[in-house]
Amino acid sequence: MSMKNITLSSDFILLGLLVNNKATGIVFAVIFAIFMVAVTANLVMIFLIQMDSRLHTPMYFLLSQLSIMDTFFICTTVPKLLVDMVSKEKTISFVGCGIQIFLYLTMIGSEFFLLGLMAYDRYVAVCNPLRYPVLMNRRVCLLLAAGAWFGGSLDGFLLTPITMNVPYCGSHSINHFFCEIPAVLRLACADTSLYETLMYICCVLMLLIPISIISTSYSLILLTVHRMRSAEGRKKAFTTCSSHLTVVSIFYGAAFYTYVLPQSFHTPEQDKVVSALYTIVTPMLNPLIYSLRNKDVMGAFKKMFLQYSSAQKISSSDV
Repeated sequence: MSMKNITLSSDFILLGLLVNNKATGIVFAVIFAIFMVAVTANLVMIFLIQMDSRLHTPMYFLLSQLSIMDTFFICTTVPKLLVDMVSKEKTISFVGCGIQIFLYLTMIGSEFFLLGLMAYDRYVAVCNPLRYPVLMNRRVCLLLAAGAWFGGSLDGFLLTPITMNVPYCGSHSINHFFCEIPAVLRLACADTSLYETLMYICCVLMLLIPISIISTSYSLILLTVHRMRSAEGRKKAFTTCSSHLTVVSIFYGAAFYTYVLPQSFHTPEQDKVVSALYTIVTPMLNPLIYSLRNKDVMGAFKKMFLQYSSAQKISSSDV
């Protein structure tokens, strides 16, 4: 109990992303640029979906939820990382570490489920287009989004208290750039094998459920596309689904490595790179992949830009 009390009143030290401090300036600039692009792109995506009536469809509603999750996700880890890169003090309080764990678990869990639900949406759109407005009405969309958020927060509420109640003694230096559970547990002075097994089962289930939905949905989509006689119909179906599959491959691949692959296959340096991929790079790629490969989104963006340009010209002429 005394050891736990010492831990509760102590700070953790985040060793950061880099081993070689000589490259700090360049890496800081790159990460800051990625952060700004990610936040801006996701906020623009949310704004376009809200403002353009052509984007008031189930697919874009779910996509707006993905952008909200990505914005929260990157804001959970990157601001602290950037501050630590230019500061001598690289500490994070025990409570701050717990909050960071809860937020990133909630966001990553919610995104797991949402990507699975987005695959179901694509299945209904391609395989049952006539029933699509009924099967994916506004009430269903709200329930699906609420379910994704609930599933993610359940993961956060389950794993965060257990992680923060493990006794930590000795070194408080976390060899990572944020409080990721595997890195934090390396500092534990108690046997955490039972908890690690529980976490492994939890993560496998959280991956297995959406991956099953995605696999089933896309298998049925491929069968439907194969039966299509229209080349234009096939092209449209593949275009609709390819963006989602790209995002799924990147996100689930990184998550599988971090939480499912046995720790014997990991090194701290590899963990940092993979974590940077899904916490920093993926939130930037998601809106870019969906917008650049989507005519509706690009059309809405051009419309908004032209309206803004026209308004600026009118205001200038009035002056």
